[in-house]
Amino acid sequence: MQEQTKSLFQLHFAVLLFGGTALFSHLLPWSAVDITLFRTAIAAVALALIIKFQGDAIALKSRRDYLVALVLGISVGLHWVTYFYAMQLAGVAVGMLSFFCYPVVTVFLEPLFSKTRPHRRDIACAMLVFIGVYLLVPELTLQNETTLGVIIGVISGILFAIRNVLHKRYFSHYKGTQAMFYQTGVVALMLLPFMEFNPLNMTGFLGDGELGEFGLLLLLSLVFTAAPHSFLANCFKHLSAKTAGLISCMQPVYGVVLATIVLGQWSELMVYIGGFLIVIAAVTETVLVTRNRHG
Repeated sequence: MQEQTKSLFQLHFAVLLFGGTALFSHLLPWSAVDITLFRTAIAAVALALIIKFQGDAIALKSRRDYLVALVLGISVGLHWVTYFYAMQLAGVAVGMLSFFCYPVVTVFLEPLFSKTRPHRRDIACAMLVFIGVYLLVPELTLQNETTLGVIIGVISGILFAIRNVLHKRYFSHYKGTQAMFYQTGVVALMLLPFMEFNPLNMTGFLGDGELGEFGLLLLLSLVFTAAPHSFLANCFKHLSAKTAGLISCMQPVYGVVLATIVLGQWSELMVYIGGFLIVIAAVTETVLVTRNRHG
């Protein structure tokens, strides 16, 4: 009971940090591939040091687990690249919100693995999320970059849902730090041949009293990547993937607010209406899960 409550708190904190990752699609002047490559390389090194400091084993328990780690790494790597690319094309609000089809995908994907049927409450929350996202996305045509950003954002959401369900099913017996070390390592190695920007040319940690490119990269890699993904991986031990997905619906709300404050990207009224519906769905799911586990 106590571990389940702790997992819920970890999940909400991770979602807050996830919301901040959207900012770096505009703060860092690189391609989505380079941003993902550099952030995962640094995160993998940091996670390896944490594992060693905690005295945990780095090696996995079986050859099958290495194959699972490879599949998870490829899935989350493709998700990250498409996630940043969608926001670079369509802006933070539209790109992030189109990605948030993934809770709906998760609700219907997870029962295929657990051989159960979705609960009515999950379907209701998922539909509320869908309506919220629909209201947040402006009218689109196939002739502009926003449309492409939405399509890529949806693909990113599907990839993320697949990764979460597979992790819950086949890899949740590992600690979050260990699981994310392998996944970030796989992503970095996978994207290395496609690197465009020479990391030796990036600006330093500080420049003109502000964080330089390297400072922003460290912030993204350590605070907004390694930490929240480790929290999320730990949550799968006590929470279902659909619960994590629906609670994570607060992420675009955080992202839109932070984009307004930091980037000056103001949103239309429909964004706030849709965001309100998403928050209601996330809060409802949290309350129901907590009540069921304590009842």
